[in-house]
Amino acid sequence: MLCVSLVTVAQTISDFSSREYDILFHEAMLQRQQRHHDAAFDLLMCCKELCPEASETYYFLAQYYSGMKQNDQALAAFEKAAELEPANATYMETLSDAYIMQKRYGDAVLVVKKLYEADKSREELLETLYHLYTGQEMYEEAIDVLDKLEQNNGKTERIALAKSRLYLQLGESDKSALEMKELMEQHPNDLNYKTLYANAMMINGQRDEAVKLLYQVLDEEPDNIRAQVALKGYYSSEEDSSAVMDMTRRILLNPRATTEDKVYQMRSLIALNEDSDGDSTQILNLFREMLNQPTPDPDIAELTAAYMDLKKMPRDSIAQALELVLRLAPERTTPRLQLVQYAWENDDNDSIISLCQAARQYNPEEMAFYYYQGMAYYRQDDTDHALEAFQNGISVINEDSSPEIVSDFYAVMGDLLFLKDRKREAFEAYDSCLQWKPDNIGCLNNYAYYLSLDGENLEQAELMSYKTIKAQPTNSTYLDTYAWILFMEGRYAEARIYIDQALQNDSAVGAVVTEHAGDIYALSGEMEGAITLWRQALEMDSQNKLLVRKLKKKKYFKK
Repeated sequence: MLCVSLVTVAQTISDFSSREYDILFHEAMLQRQQRHHDAAFDLLMCCKELCPEASETYYFLAQYYSGMKQNDQALAAFEKAAELEPANATYMETLSDAYIMQKRYGDAVLVVKKLYEADKSREELLETLYHLYTGQEMYEEAIDVLDKLEQNNGKTERIALAKSRLYLQLGESDKSALEMKELMEQHPNDLNYKTLYANAMMINGQRDEAVKLLYQVLDEEPDNIRAQVALKGYYSSEEDSSAVMDMTRRILLNPRATTEDKVYQMRSLIALNEDSDGDSTQILNLFREMLNQPTPDPDIAELTAAYMDLKKMPRDSIAQALELVLRLAPERTTPRLQLVQYAWENDDNDSIISLCQAARQYNPEEMAFYYYQGMAYYRQDDTDHALEAFQNGISVINEDSSPEIVSDFYAVMGDLLFLKDRKREAFEAYDSCLQWKPDNIGCLNNYAYYLSLDGENLEQAELMSYKTIKAQPTNSTYLDTYAWILFMEGRYAEARIYIDQALQNDSAVGAVVTEHAGDIYALSGEMEGAITLWRQALEMDSQNKLLVRKLKKKKYFKK
């Protein structure tokens, strides 16, 4: 290896030439360029032994130490490089960065100050010093830095605001206000600077003068949002609720107020109103005024609906607000889903279908709309359109889709396909469902039951059905399925145990469960009990010809 051979030579020679070091260092840089980092590191270690005063060796070794997470050794190497060549700006900047990474801010300040003294044209170093000082709460030093920036660039809004905040941190509100006053005087026609000065005067205790200046601003520009917000804050501190409400109303109806301004003001007002058990009609009247403007804001309409829901207002009123949101912003998902939920609870399937059809234009990736639309068709016994909706929903599945929702989609598709006597496709849909969510209890039950009807894969059906009764041991539907599978396997005594539990856990079992119970009793040698159960089933399903035959012959018959 090159390093070993050179070190061997190095150990036998007492006086090294700079040419030998140059060759070794050049080879290290070549190895580094070729990404042979282990070899480069070894060569650099050799270089350090050959020439301990070579700053560049320490600089590159420091980078390797950093990559190996040996931070202390990296910092020591950066320090050595900067010590050997203090005029090298790259070394010094890298050292300051290393100090900052280790939160040694005081050391970083010393390095950055040296860099700035060496080259005062580099204003970014002053910015770095400013952040280092403020991070250590050295506010006076930070102000000194801002003074230097101001000397170079003149007074700017950014610097003046920063100095004003720092003076407040030092408890010198008079100097804070003075900064804003000088800025205002520098820009006498800019009303925003007058507002900033007024805010500073408020903090400095010059409240009457501040209010007077704010109203001067509003006289010149009635829609100045900053002045309105400042006055609202003043009246809040004075606990003048009437003036607060008046100023809030001006802000909310201000055409120059942003959506964020309006939403913030309304949320603050609602919180205050709730804390004081205030009259909600005030809030509602403000909402109505805002929504009656020439260009109502959909965010305000949505906030209106949320507030009405909070106050438990009639659903019809909330629905009107949600419908307004959709007229203003038809692409919004949340209000449409809420309307779908209302329609679902009201069994209004036509509205669900209409809402979801529109949603598929604006939100084609939202699976919930396909689900509700499919279920609405299902409740109308329109299995063709229901299946189409679910299949369309499946088409938007991606890696971020919710396993629960995807699983339910496949489960319902399986049910629909089975109703259409497309058993193979139904079972494929059930398999897909269980791949997404192996513990989908509804799917496990239906899949198991449908398998058992034809006596197919009864062992698989039993395993699936057993999971359902373990999860919900008192569910009569699941107990019935498990009992029926045991019956189909010829395990009549066990089936009797579970069908009895199904009957006990539901006083209103349907005709199918009752007929199953009769069948199980019959083949368990309990014909008298079977006849009683078959009669009960026939009362619920008078058109069941197979039941009539069982009762007439007093014998179990397969379908």
